[in-house]
Amino acid sequence: MKAALEKIEPVFGSSFTLRSFDESDDCNHPNWHFHPEYEIVYISKGKGKRHIGDHISYFESGDLIFLGPNLPHFGFTEEVFEAHTEIVVQMKEDFLGSEFLKKPEMQAIKQLFQRSRQGLSFSGPVKDRVGEQLKAMLKQDSFDRLLTLLHILQEMAEAKDYEMLNASGFALEVNTQDQDRIEAIYHYVQHNFKDEVNLDEAARLANMTVPAFCRYFKKLTRKTFSQFVNEFRIAHACRLLGDDSMTIAAVSFESGFNNLSHFNRQFKHITNLSPRAYRKNIRKVVS
Repeated sequence: MKAALEKIEPVFGSSFTLRSFDESDDCNHPNWHFHPEYEIVYISKGKGKRHIGDHISYFESGDLIFLGPNLPHFGFTEEVFEAHTEIVVQMKEDFLGSEFLKKPEMQAIKQLFQRSRQGLSFSGPVKDRVGEQLKAMLKQDSFDRLLTLLHILQEMAEAKDYEMLNASGFALEVNTQDQDRIEAIYHYVQHNFKDEVNLDEAARLANMTVPAFCRYFKKLTRKTFSQFVNEFRIAHACRLLGDDSMTIAAVSFESGFNNLSHFNRQFKHITNLSPRAYRKNIRKVVS
C-alpha cells in the first residue's frame, strides 16, 4: 500500500525524536504514512484500532508497540476518547553510529530491531514499566534521555510478553494519487462500516470502474476489499465484546453484520477465537 513519507528531524542536540500528545492535541486524524525511523508508541489509556501494513487489530487498556522502518501505518488514537497521553519515540537504526548495533552488548537490541520489522505489541508489566520511563523522559535532559532510551530498548529486547503483528507492506515510492485514494476509501469504510459498505461507492471514490478498483485494491493491500471491510468490522466487534451487557448478537449487528452465523465465521477466521472465547479471555485479563 503506497503511503506518504513523513519527514522526521530530531531537535538540535538530540540523536532521536521524542514527542508527547494528549487528548487536547489534534493528532487523531487517520493519516497513512511511513518513515525510515524505528518507532515506539505508548498510549497511556484508551482503546482503538491498530492499522499497520496489512495488519488490523483492536487494542485496549493502553498500547505499547515498536515498529520497524518503512512500515506504513495509520495513527493509533483515532478512537481513543479517554484522557490519555501518547508518547512517540523515533530513531534511525544508526542514531548512535553505524557500528552501534555491532557492539556485543547490543546483540539483544539488534534482534529486537529485526523483530520490529513486522511490528511488535507488548503486554503485561513491561508495558507499564516502559510507559513510566517514557513519561519520565519528557522531563529529563538530553543525556539522561539517551540513557533511559537504551534502558527501554534493552527491557523491550528481553521482554517475553509481546506479540508479533506479522505486518507487512513496504512503501517503495510516494504516490500522491494513491495516498488520496487510500485515505478516501479508509474514511468511507470508517464512517459506514456499521451499515452497508458499497463496492460501487468505493470504486467511485477511487475514480475507477469496479473491476479496476478490485484489482487495484488487491495489488496495494494483498487482500480483497471485502476482507478489509470485514477486518475493520471485527476490530470494532473486539471493542464491543468488552461490554458484558451486550449480547453477541447485538455486537454482531453493531459491527455491521446482519447475519450472526456469518459474524461468528468471520470472527473465528480473523482472530482464531470465537466471539464467546474472546470475551472469556477479556474477563481473565480484567480479573
